Amino acid sequence: MGVLFVETKIVSVDNHIDNLASYQQAVDILEKGGVVAFPTETVYGLGALATDERAVQQIFAAKGRPSDNPLIVHIGTKEEVENYAIDIPETAQLLMDECWPGPLTLVFHKRPGVIAENVTPGFQTVGIRMPDHPVALALLKQLGAPLAAPSANRSGKPSPTEAGHVYTDLQGRIPMIVDGGRTGVGVESTVLDMTTAPPTILRPGGLTREKIESIIGPVNAESNTPGGEAPRAPGMKYAHYAPESPLFVIELNKELIRNAVASLHTEGKKVAVICPDEFAHGEADWYFSFGTLHDKDAMAANLYHAIRKCDETDADVILATETDVHGVGAAVMNRLNKAADGKRFK
Repeated sequence: MGVLFVETKIVSVDNHIDNLASYQQAVDILEKGGVVAFPTETVYGLGALATDERAVQQIFAAKGRPSDNPLIVHIGTKEEVENYAIDIPETAQLLMDECWPGPLTLVFHKRPGVIAENVTPGFQTVGIRMPDHPVALALLKQLGAPLAAPSANRSGKPSPTEAGHVYTDLQGRIPMIVDGGRTGVGVESTVLDMTTAPPTILRPGGLTREKIESIIGPVNAESNTPGGEAPRAPGMKYAHYAPESPLFVIELNKELIRNAVASLHTEGKKVAVICPDEFAHGEADWYFSFGTLHDKDAMAANLYHAIRKCDETDADVILATETDVHGVGAAVMNRLNKAADGKRFK
């Protein structure tokens, strides 16, 4: 199915006023099998009815997303899980009670014949989450149905943390963006496979491994999908989050950054650097901040915003400083390494 050019409307919602009419516009589009972009606490999602195969196909078409890349199903209440999943273990119930709504996707055996097949292409499992954002929850409540929703960007590009990012990527390809302001967490949800023993983190994200293990005990972590296998969760197989110019991960070392910038300048290259506030200095052509040193939550929240700001420059090379992989640092480094396609500046 191709994408027909449509007018993309941005509808702003505010927690302090009655947004019923705005949500109803979005609901009307979704109920007719269309797609709508909306904010979650992690990034903006592009939603379609998860039970409607033709509607879900519009997500893949609008994003240019590979059809074997599974989608996460978003629900408005914990009780809905049993409508779409079976064999829900007690550990999952503990996590739902403690962490939902929140940036945690749980993968279960799917209930047959309910979720559209192209949401979970080739798999008998389904990833489900309850987003922790008032706009997402209000939309899901008013719709009364599950939404399949990956990030609302062109496939492979940095995920959107503002409505303007969605508009830049998908203008003319989707009918509506519900603007609920900038998102808070900034990196996608953690994906935890509850069908393995112990459970397996398929994608690190906004909920840390340490937090999960404090609730249910040890979990495994899986690296990217090898070879030609279909990805078991979003973000496992394909290049993601990439800016227009090549991005290199670089050690958090002021002298090394300064020397790298000088070396690239001798080659006639313009350089953008993404780093903590304390590491910004005058040599690079552009600096974009993650936030203050060692504040990994800020680093996660600002990562995609900073990468997209680099795209607004004419930088030839982007250098982004690394962090350790404790806490949400695991998610940050997962996204940075994918944005860099594994490249490090030496």
